[in-house]
Amino acid sequence: MSNTNIAHEIEKLREELNQHNYSYYVLNSPMISDYEYDRLMDKLITLESEHPELFDSNSPTQRVGSDINIEFQQVKHKYPMLSLGNTYNEGEITDFFNRVVKSLDEPFEIVCELKYDGTAIGLTYENGGLVRGVTRGDGVQGDDVTVNVKTIKSIPLKLKGDYPSEFEIRGEIYIPHKGFEAMNRERAEAGEELYSNPRNTASGSLKLQNSKQVAKRPLDCYLYYLLGEELPADNHFCNLEKAREWGFKISENYKLCKSPDEIFEFIHYWDKERHNLPYDIDGIVLKVNSLNQQKRLGFTAKNPRWAISYKFKAEQGYTRLLSVDFQVGRTGAVTPVANLEPVQLAGTIVKRASLHNADFITALDLHLNDMVYVEKGGEIIPKIVMVDMDSRKPKAEAVRFITHCPECGTELEREEGEAAFYCPNRQSCPPQVKGRIEHFISRKAMNIDGLGAETIDLLYSVKLLHDVSDLYSIHPMQLIPLERLGEKSARNIIKSIEKSKSVSFPRVLFALGIRFVGETVAKKLAMAFKSIDRLEQATLEELIEVVEIGERIAGSVIEYFADERNREIIEKLKRAGLQFELSEQEAKTDSQLLASKSFVISGSFAKHSRDEIKQLIEKNGGKNSSSISSKTNYLVAGDKIGPVKLAKAEKLEITIISEDDLLNLIQL
Repeated sequence: MSNTNIAHEIEKLREELNQHNYSYYVLNSPMISDYEYDRLMDKLITLESEHPELFDSNSPTQRVGSDINIEFQQVKHKYPMLSLGNTYNEGEITDFFNRVVKSLDEPFEIVCELKYDGTAIGLTYENGGLVRGVTRGDGVQGDDVTVNVKTIKSIPLKLKGDYPSEFEIRGEIYIPHKGFEAMNRERAEAGEELYSNPRNTASGSLKLQNSKQVAKRPLDCYLYYLLGEELPADNHFCNLEKAREWGFKISENYKLCKSPDEIFEFIHYWDKERHNLPYDIDGIVLKVNSLNQQKRLGFTAKNPRWAISYKFKAEQGYTRLLSVDFQVGRTGAVTPVANLEPVQLAGTIVKRASLHNADFITALDLHLNDMVYVEKGGEIIPKIVMVDMDSRKPKAEAVRFITHCPECGTELEREEGEAAFYCPNRQSCPPQVKGRIEHFISRKAMNIDGLGAETIDLLYSVKLLHDVSDLYSIHPMQLIPLERLGEKSARNIIKSIEKSKSVSFPRVLFALGIRFVGETVAKKLAMAFKSIDRLEQATLEELIEVVEIGERIAGSVIEYFADERNREIIEKLKRAGLQFELSEQEAKTDSQLLASKSFVISGSFAKHSRDEIKQLIEKNGGKNSSSISSKTNYLVAGDKIGPVKLAKAEKLEITIISEDDLLNLIQL
């Protein structure tokens, strides 16, 4: 057989096997027997092994996985992979609908979909072939798990039809009930511990380092959202229909709604019917149908304004309270945790539950040995929701919140207006010190590899670590003799510590663990003050002037720098070489033409996206705000401007300008 004929035969087998995969795993309608399928696969494997020059990374033979262990690379999402805002309240669904009404001031539709209980994935296709599969990660970047994704037979490696040249499709990888039960039967027969639930098992399976092992897991995938520059339609509903034609597994359980009543009808139906599905769902997702309208609605710092998820109420368990432990976190907050008689709840065995704070315990009137009702808040963290008073034993001892820290013995404090009690011994209370170090080295902060909680505990116990600054004075020879380390691990840790010195100022500021200063707030403070020295000298009034910085955050920043011990740690970190000011590129603005001016943007624009306009404003020294107030200088009005904002701007006599007017202001 000539090379041309062999190439043709291989391509024919690939197409045939892809079609059989689609029929079996997507349509649930097999066309041939397993024996015939295996015969075709064996033939293709033989031909490909004999002709390695005809290798194709998207061949059906690649679904079997490899025995080679890999380390996942971090990949930045082209489009941020934000999570949705959650609600358990139908009233908040109505509020969401009404917000969209006010923002758009024109007809719109809502697509209601099932919220699958699995792990999110983003798949990128180029010229009809799968090129990348990336997990959500932190929303900005995730793990490249392409080799593992290729083992999931319901995910097409090659598309058919009139697909765009490049696009991303997002979905949820999950394990069906039948497959999960089979996995646990095998583990039970082998005398191994059973998997806790399908969601965690699916997530863990996707992160296995050996793709051949992933291929043995019964993973499946529903796809539910398209992103790209050349999508077939301007509405989400039609794009899902087209994606189905290209070969993707798209659920048929979604509905186009035009009113809250239609939305609630869908929610109520699936709240009951979900128990009959062959996989887990934990709620319903609502999305504005028009992509143009989605773009105009935009995003908050964490969530899209054009979508929300309604989560079904959690299942409840009934069990006995045995005792209460008190745990101390890195901020000093003391959290009570209930120890329970084991109870089955939402697919897992629950032995512990959150009690939140002292007020929560008082409100429950909780006593030891009470029979209690437990549910999973957000289907994740178990919590006690009610006490069965009728079953309480005579002379049962009331649960009382402790008065002193269980770790260091310091008397606890409670600030006015705060729900939690705190241990004020920040500098020497062990869980606080270790917790701050764990936060400091975390991926979103300094990203220091090789130092997990156990290693930090070890280094703290041998007095190598007293605070985060000590990380930069550790020598490999101090680590090598320690248990579980050795020379290779020690040198890798030191190398990662040294590498962290190049981490940018906003992340260093976040890593310091200032109370209420999360990732987003740290970025805003870094951009506003440019350096740690200027931030340290900032007054309450100067801090509050920064967009989204209120008195609580400002007060916490001032309190942090007022502590001499915190300033000493920063000085040590400076001497170690950490970045405590923005680089020239980070701090650069194109001009100060818009300095001290506040802008609100509304509508859609011809020359720039809303995000691009915001960037232009900030690059030229201006500030963006989401709502109009007496402090607003300009309303930048585009097409289909929100009537509420327009009316408020006119009432307050705010200057209304067009996109071209703005460009003239910055001399573009």
